[in-house]
Amino acid sequence: MQTLIDYFSTMPSSHRSILLVGGIMFFWVIEGFQPLFQFTGHNKWKHALTNIFFTLTTAVINLSLAFVMVKVSDWTLAHHFGYMQWMSDFPLPIVLITGLALMDLISAYSIHYLNHKIKWFWLFHLIHHTDTHVDTTTANRHHPGESVLRLFATILGVLFIGAPIWMVFLYQSLSVMLSQFNHANIVLPKKLDRVLSWVIVTPNMHHVHHHYQQPLTDTNYGNIFSIWDRVFGTYAEADNSSLVYGVDTHMKPEENSRIANLLKIPFQAYRDNTRRNENNEWDNA
Repeated sequence: MQTLIDYFSTMPSSHRSILLVGGIMFFWVIEGFQPLFQFTGHNKWKHALTNIFFTLTTAVINLSLAFVMVKVSDWTLAHHFGYMQWMSDFPLPIVLITGLALMDLISAYSIHYLNHKIKWFWLFHLIHHTDTHVDTTTANRHHPGESVLRLFATILGVLFIGAPIWMVFLYQSLSVMLSQFNHANIVLPKKLDRVLSWVIVTPNMHHVHHHYQQPLTDTNYGNIFSIWDRVFGTYAEADNSSLVYGVDTHMKPEENSRIANLLKIPFQAYRDNTRRNENNEWDNA
């Protein structure tokens, strides 16, 4: 356990970059052997470049504001504030696991839930959901505005959990790996998925969240642990082979695949499913 703490306490930025790039490459290769969907007429490289652009903007924002997270972590230790500090007398493995679960609740599940329930949060989160060819590169397809919201949610998690910096790096590493895994265009054997999905968010589980219509869009918000969706009643199952990816308000390729338009979506007229015109097209007025 001490070896784990020592490593993540001084985890080099190069190792975090390798984790991000290596994870994408690993699942990218796996997708070629065991894909859930064989997307027809789909340029996988062009699609990846669009999503990698947003991965880079997210990385820049996270690096630019990383000092805030470090300062908050240092403050919690200095003032003995937060869950991990208050539970310091308990066995470390218990504190570690429960701390990770609570970080996942605050920094992933909660902000994701709010992204679907608060209108102007949703306008930024839309960019993630407009992807009609979900794969491992989709994991980091976030508008810069959403990246800022997610970062501040993580900072709140660090504050309330009282997370030392090694815990922050461990959580972020797991978050990156699980997000790449559960977005990957792969299908797991049903028995294996059923066992794993009692603990972590699997591709079979998260793909349901990317269906293009409600109510499935508003389910399965978890990132690392599946427990929060089960506890709060947002867990759902569906036949993955019948899913359609995207958002029904932005199904046109020129709207959901061009970076310039994706950056503008939060500032365009709001659309909802009550505003279809006679041609079953969306009215932007």
